[in-house]
Amino acid sequence: MGSTSRALGGLAAVFALVVATVTVTPAAVASAAPEDDFRPAAVDWSPCPELPEVECGTLRLPVDWAEPHGAKFDLALARRKATDPANRVGSLVIHPGGPGPSGVEFAFAAPYWFSPQVQQRFDIVGFDPRGVGRSAPITCSTDLIARRPSTYPTTQAGFQALGRYNRELAADCRKRSGPIFDHSDSKAVVEDLDAIRRALGERKISYYGLSYGTLIGQQYAERYGRNLRAMVSDSNLDHSLDAWSFNEGTATAAEDSFREFVEWCDAKPACALHGQDVGAFWDDLIARADRGEISEPGDPSRPVSASQIIDYALLSFYDPSWTQLSEWLVARARTAAPAGRTAPAVSGVSGVSGVSGVSGEATAFPFVPVFCQDWQIRPRSLREYTSLLRRADDIAPHMSRAFLGHQVVHGCVGLPDATNPQQRPRLDDAPKILLLNNLHDPSTGYGWAKSLHRQTRGTTVLLTYEGWGHGSYIRTDCVRDAADRYLISLRAPADGTRCAPADSPELPIPSAAAATPGSRASGAHPWWKGFTR
Repeated sequence: MGSTSRALGGLAAVFALVVATVTVTPAAVASAAPEDDFRPAAVDWSPCPELPEVECGTLRLPVDWAEPHGAKFDLALARRKATDPANRVGSLVIHPGGPGPSGVEFAFAAPYWFSPQVQQRFDIVGFDPRGVGRSAPITCSTDLIARRPSTYPTTQAGFQALGRYNRELAADCRKRSGPIFDHSDSKAVVEDLDAIRRALGERKISYYGLSYGTLIGQQYAERYGRNLRAMVSDSNLDHSLDAWSFNEGTATAAEDSFREFVEWCDAKPACALHGQDVGAFWDDLIARADRGEISEPGDPSRPVSASQIIDYALLSFYDPSWTQLSEWLVARARTAAPAGRTAPAVSGVSGVSGVSGVSGEATAFPFVPVFCQDWQIRPRSLREYTSLLRRADDIAPHMSRAFLGHQVVHGCVGLPDATNPQQRPRLDDAPKILLLNNLHDPSTGYGWAKSLHRQTRGTTVLLTYEGWGHGSYIRTDCVRDAADRYLISLRAPADGTRCAPADSPELPIPSAAAATPGSRASGAHPWWKGFTR
């Protein structure tokens, strides 16, 4: 197995770090230009250098939709044309979540994710959202990121230092990234999405959004519902949640997945911890990591922090890949540290892939800038901050320190108010929308899907997969067939439909994945682990 830092990959860097956000006013974002004020040019498609069977192109779009004839940036696109053009339904625009993963690469991997029926009937179009990947990426100083103060301050002075640091890092990221930094919230992406529709020449588009892509879909359906043919919203966020509810939801989802992992280990000999008290093993491992007693196997000089262990576990719940997780935990429990070594920093920044630590370098870092523009989660005092963390600890005694929850809360400390803050969804002009969610999702917990559905019952239909992992569409034929039928024929399943779990929580990897860039079959970290939040 690879090292902790390599296995966590850039995704852990995204969630483990902190960056700040915007000075643009909410009114400026809200006054996005009407369609007639900006007419995007048609996309000049050509074979993608990485994958010639897919077409790539760019769309020149306004940085600030309130000033559509001002500064521009290039939005990267990829398209897989329908394999049965005679029976083509239209364009299916896809969003991989994050914020941070590449929608262009999601389109590259479409044969793994989407059924042959969907590939036959739709042009599948992916895009790198503004601030991400090939679309004016947000970058920040590696050196400054590495100097982050404690993200678990215990004094008012420490809390204020965290806020000052966030603002300093914001200034650095803004300087390196340019004006896109202050114009990367989901409302801006919604305007980009409708510009894509117009550039494609489509009267209406179909949309598939995964995880954070569900927020883009919800807000597109709210603003441009009449331009939407169909929408599958997979692994749902509820943008009406306040800071307390968001914090409780992330803690509940992560701890639920941990309990499911423990039950699986108790029942299955495939678990390397089978026959042991997994909860006690875990508590001991985390305590040893906090004391600096855990290292990478074969390399005592490379410490493994408690945060790295918890984050690796949470990522492993996404697939899920429980067998691999159990082996990974056992291997690190067998390590020993040199006498006298102090515990590694709780941040887990040092050595994480994507943050090399070389002086003067910058690293791509879009997650927290986007998140902090979309969510008004701003603890104003040490007391409020500590109360949020203690509440998460009460709900999730094993998983509360994972990157979702604690680390997205501290990422927004001391920053200006969100430009796209939480509000109840208003989907009156939208067509019927299909919500998919797993019962045991480690990231976008089932409670969020139920809450979203309650608020939009006249527009949405909820299908529940009674299993594990993040992302429902790929789990079983029951889920996939219902979603395909809806996308192709606009026949939604009955509200409240439930699909039984697969025999095994762990997804089989089809042979087709061997040809997919970044697939597990090619030896890389599973590509969908970036398409999460």
